[in-house]
Amino acid sequence: MKQSLQLKLGQTLTMTPQLQQAIRLLQLSSMELEMEIQQVLDSNMMLELDEDEAQTFDYTAEAPNLPGTDDGAGYEGEAAEAGGESVEDYVAPSTTDDIPEELPVDSDWDEVFDNTLSASGPGSSGEEGSGEFENIHGSAGSLRDHLLWQLNLLPISELDRLIATAIIDALGDHGYLEISVEEILEVVRSGGIEVDEEEIEAMLKQVQALDPAGVAARDLRECLLLQLRELDADTPWLPEAQKLCEFHLNALGNREFNQVMRKMKLGQDELREVMTLIQSLNPRPGSRFSEKPPEYLVPDVFVRKVRGRWKVELNPDSVPHVRVNPYYASMIRRADNSATNNSLRTHLQEAKWFIKSLQSRSETLLKVAAAIVERQRAFLDLGEEAMKPLVLHDIAEVLEMHESTISRVTSRKYMHTPRGVFELKYFFSSHVSTSMGGEASSTAIRAVIKKLVAAEAPDKPLSDSKLAEILGDQGINVARRTVAKYREAMQIPPSNERKRLG
Repeated sequence: MKQSLQLKLGQTLTMTPQLQQAIRLLQLSSMELEMEIQQVLDSNMMLELDEDEAQTFDYTAEAPNLPGTDDGAGYEGEAAEAGGESVEDYVAPSTTDDIPEELPVDSDWDEVFDNTLSASGPGSSGEEGSGEFENIHGSAGSLRDHLLWQLNLLPISELDRLIATAIIDALGDHGYLEISVEEILEVVRSGGIEVDEEEIEAMLKQVQALDPAGVAARDLRECLLLQLRELDADTPWLPEAQKLCEFHLNALGNREFNQVMRKMKLGQDELREVMTLIQSLNPRPGSRFSEKPPEYLVPDVFVRKVRGRWKVELNPDSVPHVRVNPYYASMIRRADNSATNNSLRTHLQEAKWFIKSLQSRSETLLKVAAAIVERQRAFLDLGEEAMKPLVLHDIAEVLEMHESTISRVTSRKYMHTPRGVFELKYFFSSHVSTSMGGEASSTAIRAVIKKLVAAEAPDKPLSDSKLAEILGDQGINVARRTVAKYREAMQIPPSNERKRLG
C-alpha cells in the first residue's frame, strides 16, 4: 500500500462548553432553570442574585416584523432597542476591562459545573426542603390511615380488629374491595387464626359503615346501594333509586332508557329525577384520598392586547436575575499569575458565559413566542376554531433558526393568553385539506367536533360517520376514523355512551 498525503477542506461544528451550556439552558423549563441557576450560584463565587433585578435587555416587546407572515402588518420590535448596558459592561466593572474575553478554562469546566441537572426533571433534586409549596397535599392522609383511625375508635375485640385491618389492606385506590371474602379468610388463617366466613362478612359490613360512604364495596352496584342507605328515608325518589341500582343498573349503563322505564313503570321525567339522585353519588369513594397534588404552571411568556395589537412579554419572575459580584471581580490583578488570581479569572469568564447564555435563552424565547403570536392571531381573537396549521419548520424558516432549536424552545414553556395558559407546543398542529383548496388545522377540527357534540340532541347523539359528514359539508375533508381519533384524544365517549334522556 502506497502512503500519500492529502489535503481536504471541510466545515465542522465544535460543541464547546459554552455552546453546550446554552443548548442545555434553552431546553430547561422555568423550574429546572431556577434549580440550575441555584447550582451555578453555589459553585461560582463571581455570581450573585441581583436583588435590584437589573435587566440586561428589554423583557417586553411587541412581536417583530417577521418576513413570510400572513400579512404585512407586523409589530414594531422593541427588544433590539433596549437602551441598557451591554452584557460585558453589565457583568464586569471597570477594573476588569482588560481581562481577555477567551481564557483557557475548558479543562476546568467540569470542575465548576459538575452538578448539572439530570433529565429526570425537577423531581431529581435531593435538596432538603425543596419544593415545599408543591408538596402540600389537600387531603389529610391516605384512605387506609383514615379508615384505621375510625377503626381504632370502635369498641371491638382484637380478633375483629385484625380481620377489619385485613379488609382495609385489600382495598384499592378507589375504595373497592379487590379480593373476595374467601381470599380474606385465607389471609387471616395464614396467620394461625381460626375464623369462619361469617365473621369475615360481619366485619366487612362494619368496615362498609365507615366513612366515606360506599367504601369496601365489591362492585359499583353495592357501592351505590351503600351510599343510598346513608341518605335520609324521606329523600325524594330514594326507593326508586335503590330499586334501579339493585336490578336495572346494567340496562341504565347501556342507555336502555325505554326498557328501564317500562320495567320500573316510570315516565321520562320521573326517570330523570331518579338518575339525578344516582348521579349525585360518588362511584369512587376513595378517590379523594388518592388525588395527586396540583401541578402549578409558571408561564414563561405573557400575551395581552394593547391598543388593538397583541403584545408579547417575557415573565421576568420566571428567570432569577444574576450578576457578577463587583467585590470579587475587583480582586483580579492583571499581572498576577498566581493560582488564586487565575481561579478568579476562570470564575469570572464562566460567569460571563452563563449570563450570556441566560440572555440568549430569553431573547430566543421572546422571538419564538412573538412569531407564534403573529401566526396565531386568529386564535387569540376568535378561539380554537380559528387556529391555523403550523409546524416547527414554519417558525424556523421565519426566524432563520434550526428546527431543533425551535423544538427546544417550545418544549415545557408556557404562554399566558386571555384564553388560558398553553404550552408553546399547543400552537403547532398538522393540517387537513379543505374543499376550497385551503387548509384547516387539527386543533380547529377538534374544536368543531367538540362544538358539534355539545350541541347534539341528547337522545340522538352524532356518530363518527355523521360528524365526518357534517365536517364535509363545511368543506373539511376528514375520514370517519380520523374523527374517531380526534374524539378519543379529547376523551369524548362514542355515540352509544353519550345517549341521554331527551
